[in-house]
Amino acid sequence: MGVVNVTPDSFSDGGDWFDPDAAIGRGRALAAAGADIVDVGGESTRPGAVEVEEAEECRRILPVVAALAGDGIPVSVDTRHVRVLRAALDAGGSIANDVSALTADPASLSLVAGTGASAVLVHMQGRPESMQDDPHYEDVVEDVFAFLAGRVEACRAAGIGPERLAVDPGYGFGKTLEHNLALLRGLERFQALGCTVAIGVSRKASLGRLSGEADPKRRFPESLAAGLFALDRGVRLLRVHDVGETRRALAVWQALRHV
Repeated sequence: MGVVNVTPDSFSDGGDWFDPDAAIGRGRALAAAGADIVDVGGESTRPGAVEVEEAEECRRILPVVAALAGDGIPVSVDTRHVRVLRAALDAGGSIANDVSALTADPASLSLVAGTGASAVLVHMQGRPESMQDDPHYEDVVEDVFAFLAGRVEACRAAGIGPERLAVDPGYGFGKTLEHNLALLRGLERFQALGCTVAIGVSRKASLGRLSGEADPKRRFPESLAAGLFALDRGVRLLRVHDVGETRRALAVWQALRHV
């Protein structure tokens, strides 16, 4: 899953693809480089980010979604707002990538169910503007597992089967460095949910804390190390910024594993 942030303030590429034509070009380039899905978002959910008006979010992403989907590229929509999701699905998007795991608006479940869309259910403790204030868990792996199990069951009850779902433990969304590392080490646990397991570790600040690299755009080695570690523990969907480089690494990883 290749990332296109149509935002002025995302943590790693804010402003790079804020112009719709630039975002469309970026999405096409990611697909050409080997992205199976292009993930388009118009609202930053980095720590401390403020909520964007739905009309503005639509203005940012709908031309991009329509153009990429028109090219036949599978498009996921990174939003927690049901009105934005509805408009994006109408424009050709096919996957809801929701940091609230379809809880921010109860109508999201019925929308995904009724349209036949797929969904990525992401765990987040709190809200982006406050999620890093003091995250706490009794047992981060089991607490996140229980939350996602409940969301998978809610989706099943709404008519969304596991074949249409991916679960993402939400690396960096309301977690300390220690929580993030525990989740990576415990990723095999999430296979028990019967869905594709996804994760987004690309360019995350906690990886920079481990390596000492302050510039998000220079954290590809860290991102790749964490991503390959995750794949070895059952993850099958990586959300990344550096698609071509990741594809080359995956070719070697797959050959070594005879996958």
